[in-house]
Amino acid sequence: TISLNWHNANPSLLSLQTVADSLNWRRKIVVGVASCVMVVFMICIIICCSKCMSSTTGHVKFWFTSDQDIEAFLKNHGAQAQKRYKFSEVKKMTNSFKVKLGGGGFGTVYKGEILGGCPVAVKILNASKGNGVDFINEVASISRTCHVNVVTLLGFCLEGNKKALIYEFMPNGSLDKYIYNKKFETTQLLSWDNLWHISIGIARGLEYLHRGCNTRILHFDIKPHNILLDENFCPKISDFGLAKLCPRKESIISMSDARGTIGYVAPEVWNRNFGGISHKSDVYSYGMMLLEMVGGRKNLNAEASNTSEIYFPYWVYSRLEQGQDLRPDGVMVTEENEIARRMTIVGLWCVQTFPKDRPTMSRVIDMLEGNMNSMEMPPKPLLSTPTRSVPESSTS
Repeated sequence: TISLNWHNANPSLLSLQTVADSLNWRRKIVVGVASCVMVVFMICIIICCSKCMSSTTGHVKFWFTSDQDIEAFLKNHGAQAQKRYKFSEVKKMTNSFKVKLGGGGFGTVYKGEILGGCPVAVKILNASKGNGVDFINEVASISRTCHVNVVTLLGFCLEGNKKALIYEFMPNGSLDKYIYNKKFETTQLLSWDNLWHISIGIARGLEYLHRGCNTRILHFDIKPHNILLDENFCPKISDFGLAKLCPRKESIISMSDARGTIGYVAPEVWNRNFGGISHKSDVYSYGMMLLEMVGGRKNLNAEASNTSEIYFPYWVYSRLEQGQDLRPDGVMVTEENEIARRMTIVGLWCVQTFPKDRPTMSRVIDMLEGNMNSMEMPPKPLLSTPTRSVPESSTS
């Protein structure tokens, strides 16, 4: 009765009490909802992390941050890993790294010999690549392959920060020196028939990586420098340092960063507005390389006088459209012109701006080997711009 009389006597206090109770109730609801959201969020993180850590389909990059992680990977995938060498053995097989074959940002390649005098190419990865991304990408991807147009990994070495990869030796080197550098006398060895067979071989190798393996392998760095030629000029796809593994059933993959070499990177790799990243990204790189093989020049021309020359596919398309020689540095007979035209049309289809407009590698092989009369002219490249003068400062 006292409490009742007190409230009756103080209606304003009763109102304040009601407001306080309401605020407390709302606060409890907010806290409860926030807690539920946090729980769901944490569960999602745990699930995503579990999938990433248990997957070998291209998420390697995020987890191999130390030599211990790499060792664990090699141990868990021992059935697929190749022969392991000590660094002292690597030094011995290269005769203390006497003959250098080439080098780049990834490291240096030396010529060597293994038991029986079999020549090999030994790639010593730069110590600065401490997280071992390139190393583990190559071991994880190439160890799954077996194809005449994919270079064979014979073994590897891992001792602390010393990492090496041992490949079969390709006596004719890489494709780039035959299509760019006119100072090489060996350039004449690559007839149009040679170029055509090489283009088909590379296409078959890519088709195998995309469809022939249990796990689809996306290369992401197809370019002439990464195509090696054996004694018979049979092409072999090499350098899987940027490769990504994904289930065959997945058509679109996720990727946190752009990868590849400027001039060969598909539009969707650096801008998702063009479409999803998939095996069609390799198709684009292949097409750009094919156009270089026909034109006998690099796809980037810093000395071009207008933008139509800067964007290489536009320059090629214009020459094809106007009936001009596709390789101005030499006279071609009718049969050679047909090969060049066929390779050009296929290349232009491959470099279509949107992935959905590009052919698969299986279709590429059909076009290269099929009837020329049945080939349709592709649309003009969309990334080209109207002809206009380029400022003198735009030469880098």
